[in-house]
Amino acid sequence: MRGEFHLLLATLLAAVGWIASKIVIESVPGDIFLSVRFLFASLILFPFCYKKVLRLNFKQVISVCSVGLILAASMKVWIYAMSITASVSEGAFIMSLAMIIAPFTSWLFFRQRPNRAFWFALPIAIAGMMLMTLSNGWQVEKSQWCFLLASALLSMHFVFNKKMSSSVKPLISIFIQLLTVGIFTALFAVFNEQAHFELTNYVIVWFVISAVVATSIRYLLQTMGQLSIKIETAALIMILEPIWTLLMSMVVLGEILETQKLIGAAIIFLSLFLYIKLSRR
Repeated sequence: MRGEFHLLLATLLAAVGWIASKIVIESVPGDIFLSVRFLFASLILFPFCYKKVLRLNFKQVISVCSVGLILAASMKVWIYAMSITASVSEGAFIMSLAMIIAPFTSWLFFRQRPNRAFWFALPIAIAGMMLMTLSNGWQVEKSQWCFLLASALLSMHFVFNKKMSSSVKPLISIFIQLLTVGIFTALFAVFNEQAHFELTNYVIVWFVISAVVATSIRYLLQTMGQLSIKIETAALIMILEPIWTLLMSMVVLGEILETQKLIGAAIIFLSLFLYIKLSRR
């Protein structure tokens, strides 16, 4: 059960990352937060893989960096959505739809037709999404659109990362991708005027948690878990992330989710669960 335990811990740490990110970006501009977070996280991994990184050929480096740029784009949109949302848990459930969107993305780019489970789960996921987003009539908030776009980009990352994973070992790939995200967002921070901000001990503590615990350790645990268990089992465990985020946001941030949105979240969770279970047949 070691692999399952690693993944369970990874989902908990990912949820901690949602809370830590929301707290930090209330004081620190998003581009600066992302750049320092991912550069710091990649620096932690560097001693464990630098020798193998130097052995990669040019084509492999470009391939991993390209996938990293997709992740960077997703993170850029995500952090903007986080800065304007009033509900972290709502964003987590919308982002979890990346798993449902991924088969469609694979179909779009690689002509791999989705299985029956996808077509069964998709309308259920859409119904849950509508309940979460249309609580104020037929009007979707800007943050919700951004979370959905970030989810679509994340699904692209899943698909292309899987295609590339056969040629580059996971730890090396994670290091390069984290470094790519850090450099990409650092360039945004340099070339865009940033608002003045002040660091407090409280913000620094949450930043360290987001960089070390919710990024470096989380991705390592996730990779270790995914290597030792079946992908269907891994996917089942990973859908717990928005559940933990919901619980933590209520405890730490004092967030209250309306009944309609809670039902929508439950339906999204059901669609993910059914999709994974039916895909195993």
